[in-house]
Amino acid sequence: MGNTQQKLAQNQSEQESPVAESSDESFTCEICIEPILLPNKKFKNQNLCVHPFCIDCMVKYISVKLEDNVGNIPCPSLSCEKFLDPISCRNLVGPQLFVRWSDVLCESSVLGLAHCYCPDRRCSVLILDECGGNAKRSKCPNCKMHFCFQCKLPWHSGFQCDESRELRDRNDVVFGVVAEANKWKRCPLCRHFVELIEGCKIVKCRCGASFCYNCGKRVHRHWCSCDSASVLCIRVIHGFTIIFILLSIFFIFRNLNSILPKN
Repeated sequence: MGNTQQKLAQNQSEQESPVAESSDESFTCEICIEPILLPNKKFKNQNLCVHPFCIDCMVKYISVKLEDNVGNIPCPSLSCEKFLDPISCRNLVGPQLFVRWSDVLCESSVLGLAHCYCPDRRCSVLILDECGGNAKRSKCPNCKMHFCFQCKLPWHSGFQCDESRELRDRNDVVFGVVAEANKWKRCPLCRHFVELIEGCKIVKCRCGASFCYNCGKRVHRHWCSCDSASVLCIRVIHGFTIIFILLSIFFIFRNLNSILPKN
């Protein structure tokens, strides 16, 4: 009789053990504070850390962080210093959110480099300045569109960056292309285009300003410092001027000495 009761107790404990294990696998999400009965709904961070978070809440948490351009997403647990693993979360967040996560990580890794995005909204690919220096006219490696790396707008031929928006509003792109192809220069004062067919490189605009057609710099004399020959002429003129002044001083003192009475 005692053996029979012992066997019944063992059978009862064996039947209750799976229920106890399944009750242990249920948890309460610390984000939404909802009881989760299904064990496969528990988020696992590639065994880096284990916290009672449900998958739905973690996907929303990741989405919010990516909207703030945070690539290295920390674990939402206040006492945890681990970061979420993008590879282990790939199947959970879906392809669209995973691509966004990858883009944010890529952007964060190149923040120290000069970069911009293709101005074509159908492309919008990330472009880096790999050559360094003052990049200006650039070509998108994806859609092959020409754009200005400085103002991040489509290439504005013959116009400055601060005029590109006005140019786009006037729809005067064709004229800019023609001006750039013919290498017309703009007056530094009134900003009108000037064409030099032949003659001296120092031209005078209709507004009255004189400028160098080579470098576009405004000048007040009939030479420019960008030309080595002009620089040489300027130095020669300055040299002769100094010599003339010194000779004049010498002859003045000489005449004074001849006029003054001798003791």
